[in-house]
Amino acid sequence: MNAKKQVLVIDDDAVVGRSFNRVLSEKGYEVSTALSGEDALQTMESKDFDVVFTDIKMPGMDGLEVTERIKARCPWTPVVVITGYGTQANEVRASVLGANGFVRKPLTPEMIENITLKAVNDAAPAAEVNEAPVEQAKTEIVNEAEVPRASNSVAKNIGLFFASPFIALGYVIALPFVGFYMFAKLGREAFIKKHMSE
Repeated sequence: MNAKKQVLVIDDDAVVGRSFNRVLSEKGYEVSTALSGEDALQTMESKDFDVVFTDIKMPGMDGLEVTERIKARCPWTPVVVITGYGTQANEVRASVLGANGFVRKPLTPEMIENITLKAVNDAAPAAEVNEAPVEQAKTEIVNEAEVPRASNSVAKNIGLFFASPFIALGYVIALPFVGFYMFAKLGREAFIKKHMSE
């Protein structure tokens, strides 16, 4: 099954949406457009998208707020911020909000195609992880790794519990001998030193 990748372009300038549609529809994508953040969020309630492009400067909800809301609702959906008013502060904020890219207008057809391809490819591994049977993976980890480690750990703890009095006793018995040896050694060295100096 070769379903078309779904692209959403959010920009209050309809020309931008038409440009994306012209470039990407030839490459096998299906492009939807929204003229505001509010319209985009409403569209996303009934349709899933493989990548979302949003302008920053729009009336009402700006592109950064749109990014934040999309990421809160669909964290796996890549969002690329496009703007004619790019600043370092906006780039940093977009990155913190989870944007997958930040590009400045004007956009060439090659840029549109490359950015879309990169966003879709970057999202694919994350989507596969999200769709994996998490509970089954957890069960396998518990069955294969945790149980043997737990039983080994319990056996070691029980062994140490019973062995600890004997280990302590060994130290108690050995300590006087070690002390006596050290005392004798120091005394011998002092004796030799004293006789050599005479």
